[in-house]
Amino acid sequence: MKSIVCKNKLITFERYNIYTKAMQTKISEKFNTLFGCSGEFFASAGRINLIGEHTDYNGGFVFPGAIDKGIMAEIKLNGTGKVCAYSLDLDEYVEFGLNEEDAPSQSWSRYIFGVCREIIKRGGEISGFNTVFAGDVPLGSGMSSSAALESTFAFALNYLFNLGIDKFELARIGQSTEHNYCGVKCGIMDQFASVFGKKGQLMRLDCKTMEYKYYPFHPEGYRLVLLDSVVKHELASSAYNKRRESCERAAAAIREKHPEVEFLRDANREWLDEVKDSISEEDYMRAEYVIDEVARVLDVCDALERDDYETVGEKMYETHYGMSRLYEVSCEELDYLNNIARECGVTGSRVMGGGFGGCTINLVKDGLYDSFISRAKASFKERFGHEPKVYDVVISDGARKL
Repeated sequence: MKSIVCKNKLITFERYNIYTKAMQTKISEKFNTLFGCSGEFFASAGRINLIGEHTDYNGGFVFPGAIDKGIMAEIKLNGTGKVCAYSLDLDEYVEFGLNEEDAPSQSWSRYIFGVCREIIKRGGEISGFNTVFAGDVPLGSGMSSSAALESTFAFALNYLFNLGIDKFELARIGQSTEHNYCGVKCGIMDQFASVFGKKGQLMRLDCKTMEYKYYPFHPEGYRLVLLDSVVKHELASSAYNKRRESCERAAAAIREKHPEVEFLRDANREWLDEVKDSISEEDYMRAEYVIDEVARVLDVCDALERDDYETVGEKMYETHYGMSRLYEVSCEELDYLNNIARECGVTGSRVMGGGFGGCTINLVKDGLYDSFISRAKASFKERFGHEPKVYDVVISDGARKL
């Protein structure tokens, strides 16, 4: 019997497919109940970002990968101008037209509506369809369930209507959906990872040029696990904007001496030091973190090509230190989880995402996994009153037809 490596253990294809088949069966049963027929299945993935935080809006690199958690949908064209959609997880049904004035009120349905509208704006000719969908991306965990939903429907509609839209434009359709229909001015990393993801490979995306490259990620003897603090501090959005402004001020100061600097990504520590006395201490710290983080992403790329996961882990810890002490976007809960990881001998650990709550991402040797998770749960609960949630993740395929 053939087998694959998943969560760093050999398992059969049959076992690997159990959860997928179970979800597909539930969706199929509901679809047949609602619509009296069957459709075609499509899926897309949530994502993690191994390293490269707060680098996107500084023209730097990010290093995401699609994961084995995502959204699955059954879809069938219905020959009308109306979309009939059912969310299995929320047990909600909605119908809407495809004109701008037909926007539905439910937040989840606006993602589907937005994808339809963004395709139409680009000249794509689409009509109504029936759909039932479900997912297993934990909400609020920083794994981008919204991007998975957008990418599933963008990919599916492109396929079903034979639109010929390329992958980058599918990712931009998801990003534009967030901007124009969901009120989130996000970058493109989440949608890019969800569309372009490949099993066993991470992607380095250059946020300045949009060039990308795949890197192998097969950490035999290690597991990749997220610890979700289940907290989100209120100052996150305003603090995000303040840090972006700091970076822009630092880049502008460097640009006066080095006109070729468009973003902090184009600068180096020596050039930053040249303007240290002309910018605030806070702006200097923010810029110091970003410049170092851009370099760390490239160091991790080199390490992965050597299968050097110890260096990968070291760079993850450096990122956490920078996010906590220089960029100041960590919080007590995340620092606590990071400290436990280091004390337990975990290879790498850091904040994943914007900060002020959410998850740490951890690269853990198999032999340390059980003791680390046990201690993290017990210690965190004793300190903060609840356990962190634990999510094992495997780097998997992105948008696809099943």
